[in-house]
Amino acid sequence: MKFFKFARKVRNDEDGAVTVDWVVLTAAIVVLGGVVMAAIKSGVVDAASNIGNYLSSTATSNMGK
Repeated sequence: MKFFKFARKVRNDEDGAVTVDWVVLTAAIVVLGGVVMAAIKSGVVDAASNIGNYLSSTATSNMGK
């Protein structure tokens, strides 16, 4: 009889469901962040390369003056 009361209590308890909701929501946010990072990666790498090239050429061209 105690087992059935315990089983009913566990089945009716909703605290675990809230935890599952938060885990799913957090996983979705992490996946979305990964998708965004993958989408903008090449543009960021190109921009960083262009900035590096510009700074390198500016620094060396002003050295002789």
